[in-house]
Amino acid sequence: MSANIVVYVSTVSSSIELKKKQQKIEAVLSGKKIAYTAIDVAADRENLEKMRQVVGDPTALAPQIVNGDVYCGNFEAFDEAVENEEIEQFLKL
Repeated sequence: MSANIVVYVSTVSSSIELKKKQQKIEAVLSGKKIAYTAIDVAADRENLEKMRQVVGDPTALAPQIVNGDVYCGNFEAFDEAVENEEIEQFLKL
């Protein structure tokens, strides 16, 4: 499966909730053998700007999921797609 899935994450957060969301995304993608790249928006301001540009929201926060330059959704949309077994459609694969 050749996809350009990118998960924008933040490694600098004191929020346990945020870390759990990021871990769930990574666990689901790894479990389904879907290749992805995690990009840390906390490591580089340019990564944050790129994420917000693709998402189309200047205040968007990680985690966000994109396929190439196509926005797939945030954690809540991802979680719903997993529940409904629609992960491939969500990721636009």
